[in-house]
Amino acid sequence: MKLKLFLSFALVLFTAKVFAQQDAQFSQYMFNGIYINPAYAGYKEQLNLHTFYRSQWTGGLDGHPETFSLALDAIANNGNVGLALTVLKDQLGAESTLAAYANYAYRLKVGTTSRLALGLGIGVAQYGLDGTMLESYNPNDPSKPVDMQSVVVPDIRAGVYYSSDRFYAGFSADNLISRYMNYAKDPSILIPTKMPHFYLTAGTLIPLSKMVLLKPSFMLKNEAKGPANLDLNSFVLLGERLWLGASYRTGINAWKKNNLQEDLSTTDAFVALIEVYATDRLRIGYAYDFSFNKFKDFNYGTHEISLGYSFIPKKVRMLSPRYF
Repeated sequence: MKLKLFLSFALVLFTAKVFAQQDAQFSQYMFNGIYINPAYAGYKEQLNLHTFYRSQWTGGLDGHPETFSLALDAIANNGNVGLALTVLKDQLGAESTLAAYANYAYRLKVGTTSRLALGLGIGVAQYGLDGTMLESYNPNDPSKPVDMQSVVVPDIRAGVYYSSDRFYAGFSADNLISRYMNYAKDPSILIPTKMPHFYLTAGTLIPLSKMVLLKPSFMLKNEAKGPANLDLNSFVLLGERLWLGASYRTGINAWKKNNLQEDLSTTDAFVALIEVYATDRLRIGYAYDFSFNKFKDFNYGTHEISLGYSFIPKKVRMLSPRYF
């Protein structure tokens, strides 16, 4: 099976001006908090670099989704301010995204070990659709773009993040203004309009013994015009070096949306994760996604690799969510 068939089908959707377009997805999102929530900036209270690469539906499709992200964050003003720079490159067949955000978080002390952070991200994104990669059943189809369509638009994201010794929770939203840009109102531009996405996350750290910790968490992602997704995750932390985890991802119909069919099937997936702290500064992570839908017969799963590096060695506090 070739992606050209998928792209031909996608072209029909583009002509119908479908607005539901999901953000790029990461299975190791719990180690990529700034991508989800700008209020996460400065959370680890040191200078950190995180990079992620995700190859989705590998081995079966030409032009399968590939995503790369990079984040650099640190604290300022005696830890009361968090600053972060994030960059994202996402490619799905003919559709591409390149975005960069500057993120600011104001961090309020609300207890001895608790903070409430308010975050804002301001950035710019380039969305593209390469018409030369699309094929139509009708060679003379006037709706098919003949070359590269590209738009550059500003964007805003915002969030709030609370953390204590053993608990964290956050709520955030992105793509807050892109749908109001001129390209969204121009019928000749077939680039899907980016709609707001809302993220709700929470997790806790439970000591099972002196050397074993359990970290359950969840993420609920809701797109303004598309289906919602729920991720349920659990990690076992062994000593101070090894994390073993698993996630279950499923679509949910928690909110009625008139643009979606009522019998829309959910997409379920199982994720196996491993994180290794090779040193006090270096984290290496890997995730493998296996989908349960019929599409699994046309690919070999999804692979995701991540690296995290702290430029200042951290003082590990095992009952602190900074070790998440």
